[in-house]
Amino acid sequence: MTAIERSRTVAVVGAGTMGQGIAQVALLAGHRVLIYDIDAALAADGVVMVQDRVERMAAKGRLDRAEAEDAIGRIGSAGALADLAGAALVIEAVVENVTVKQSLFAALEEVVSPNALLATNTSSLSVTELAAGLAHPGRFLGLHFFNPAPLLPLVEVISGFATDPAAAERAYATVLGWGKTPVRCADTPGFIVNRIARPFYAEAFSVYEEQGADPATIDAVLRESGGFKMGPFQLTDLIGQDVNEAVTRSVWESFFRSPKFTPSLAQRRLVQSGRLGRKSGHGWFPYGQDAAVPPPHTAAPEDAPDKVTIVGDLGPAAELADLLEEAGIAVDATGHGGPYIQLPGEGQLVLADGKTSVEFADVVYFDLALDYRGATRIALSASEDTSERTLAEAVGLFQKLGKKVSVIGDVPGMIVARTVAMLIDLTADAVARGAATAEDIDTAMKLGVNYPLGPAEWHDRLGRDWAYDLLHHLDERCPGGRYAPSLALFKLGYAAGEEDETDETDEAGETE
Repeated sequence: MTAIERSRTVAVVGAGTMGQGIAQVALLAGHRVLIYDIDAALAADGVVMVQDRVERMAAKGRLDRAEAEDAIGRIGSAGALADLAGAALVIEAVVENVTVKQSLFAALEEVVSPNALLATNTSSLSVTELAAGLAHPGRFLGLHFFNPAPLLPLVEVISGFATDPAAAERAYATVLGWGKTPVRCADTPGFIVNRIARPFYAEAFSVYEEQGADPATIDAVLRESGGFKMGPFQLTDLIGQDVNEAVTRSVWESFFRSPKFTPSLAQRRLVQSGRLGRKSGHGWFPYGQDAAVPPPHTAAPEDAPDKVTIVGDLGPAAELADLLEEAGIAVDATGHGGPYIQLPGEGQLVLADGKTSVEFADVVYFDLALDYRGATRIALSASEDTSERTLAEAVGLFQKLGKKVSVIGDVPGMIVARTVAMLIDLTADAVARGAATAEDIDTAMKLGVNYPLGPAEWHDRLGRDWAYDLLHHLDERCPGGRYAPSLALFKLGYAAGEEDETDETDEAGETE
């Protein structure tokens, strides 16, 4: 299916920030653009705002002067919906209200040609529901741009239950031709990004509610160990606690209150108190000229052990062996038992696996890292029964590697590990239910919310059983369904495991 011709008009309904951004994208792609708003003055102002941005781009050398002048002449405002009759594509960016949007599209359907595409930029409402009542729902779909639309490359192309596949492909090709990166998605709650991203916030809030660590420390661990660009507490303060919580609650309600998406009581209290983040001057953190930013917890210096023994295969943490030797710590290795790092005081250092330190005689857990060589901070967890010597040796060991160390409470799955495991699980489930492909989900999470890896990429890196095993252990310790591994994740690991077992059987020349 070919893209909409550049000679055709694209109309944007809604002259707010998002509407202006979408109009600018279509305009610079070569289309004639019309902006309509129920308030004609806002539509006119929106045109001026877009023209001013184009002019500034030319002044800064980011756009050829002739191209800028041509674009400025191709955008205008529409005084009535009837003025949009010649549009080949109409994209709506008005208030997130089902009734308002349905009324708008019913009116648009009376105006535009039968082959024109109608699209909503909704971030949370059902595309299928918005199309209900239309005479031609096959041409209706979602085009979810991310703010600011001119800068962020991702666009979710959402097919409702009645969307014609040809219409979705035409919209996909059009957005691709505009220089964006489109991803295909079925009409499921939260689409891709707002569905898959829920654990990034929820697990951080849960660790906080469990008294595992303070917000500044959790943010620091996810940034400096997990590789995420911004921590969830800082990010939700930027988004707005009311906005973020409303999306979480919407996804939770849409999934019939599944425990996988249960909202945070701590965040609810924050919203109720009016602490909405930067816009109100206080959220998880205080803001303002004299506001003091709380530092993350960082352990005091400890002496590193001279020698350790690596027992078994450390899996995702295997590169620690080289790092320890490079730091001057002697390393012995044995392939039997484990996996853990045996410390001189007889304590063990174990990669987060969904269990708790209190279950064992003398164990310190360490969190998952995107890259142990590049990580600047590592989280450790220990129980009241963990010996002071073992904890000190564990802290000193990572400090010897040049890492800052944050000691958190005895929280199963810790911070990065449980977050990544949940992202992997939700992705496996979404793929199995036909919401999107694993490749599109990875693309969406990296471009839409700037994740260091897509969830499927994390799964491939960590191994087929890693997320399943960690969530299974978490589910045993925190029953209720939130951490129960999905059937899709189970099948994903089992199918790979069955293939591997077959290979091993063939090599051994034995069958059952």
